[in-house]
Amino acid sequence: MKRKVLAVMMALAMVPAMTACGGSKPAETPAAEETTAEEAAPEETAEEAAPEETAEEAAPEETAEEAAPEETATEPVEVMSYADFMAAAVDDPVVVDTFVQAKQSWWEDSATIYTQTPDGAFFIYGMACSQEDYDLLVPGTEIIVTGFKGEWSGEVEIVDATFEIKEGGETFIAEPLDVTELLGTDDLIAHQNELVSFKGMTVEPSTDPDGNEVAFLYNWDGSGTQGDDLYFNVSVNGATYNFTVESYLCDSSSEVYQAVENLAVGDVVDMEGFLYWYEGANPHITSITPAA
Repeated sequence: MKRKVLAVMMALAMVPAMTACGGSKPAETPAAEETTAEEAAPEETAEEAAPEETAEEAAPEETAEEAAPEETATEPVEVMSYADFMAAAVDDPVVVDTFVQAKQSWWEDSATIYTQTPDGAFFIYGMACSQEDYDLLVPGTEIIVTGFKGEWSGEVEIVDATFEIKEGGETFIAEPLDVTELLGTDDLIAHQNELVSFKGMTVEPSTDPDGNEVAFLYNWDGSGTQGDDLYFNVSVNGATYNFTVESYLCDSSSEVYQAVENLAVGDVVDMEGFLYWYEGANPHITSITPAA
C-alpha cells in the first residue's frame, strides 16, 4: 500500500509542473499512473493469491492423511486359530470360532462363559449378551466371538466381546483331559481354560480363622459363609495344591458344592473342572467323586 500512495502523490505533483511548461507532456501522466498500477497490481495480487493456492494444494494432502486411519480401522479381523490367538498381543482385536462348554454368570446384559475347540480353550469375560441370548448358549453351541485379548493375573481371556450364534453350526463337547501329572510343571499352562481332570487327589487340611484344621474354607481365607466360593487343599505326588468351587459357576445348590462341604481330611477323590489361572493354576472344579 505504501508504494501505491507514493505513486499517486508523485503523479499529482507532476500535473501543475507540466502545465507550466506549456502542456507539452500531459499524456505522460496517465501513462505513469497505468505503469504504476500495473507494477503494483501483479505484486499484490501474487502475494494475496499465494496463500489461497497453498491452501488448495494442502487440502488434498490433509484429506488423504485423515482418511488413512479410517481405512485401517475398518479392516475386518479374520477368524483366528487357537495358535494365532495365543500369539496375539494383549489388547489386540481377536475373532474366534468356538463352542460353549459352561456358563459362569450373567448380569445386566453381560455374560461370562467357558468355551473350547479341539485345539484349545477360551475364557470369555463380560461378553455383551441379552438374557434371551444367554438362555440359548447351551453347552456345545458354536459361536463366533469378537473382542480383544486380555490378561489378568496370568489368566488369558477375551474381553469387551460380542458374539453371534453360528448359523448351521456344529456341536462340540470337550472330554476332560487328565492333567494330574502336569501339576507343578511348566507344561500345565498350555491347557489353560480347558476342561481337565485330576485323579487320586488326597484332601489336605486348611486352617480356618480360629486356627482349626478343616477340609475346606468359605472364601480363600475362611471369612465367608455358605454361598461364597469354596477353597480346599488337595495333594498328589508329595505336593499340595489349592482348588476352588466358583460359586457363580456352581452355586450352593449344585452337587459339587455340596460334595466339597461333605469332604473330610484324608479323603481321596477324582475331580473335573476348568483350568482357570490366578497367579498360577486355580482350577474351578465342577465335579468331585470318590477316587475310582
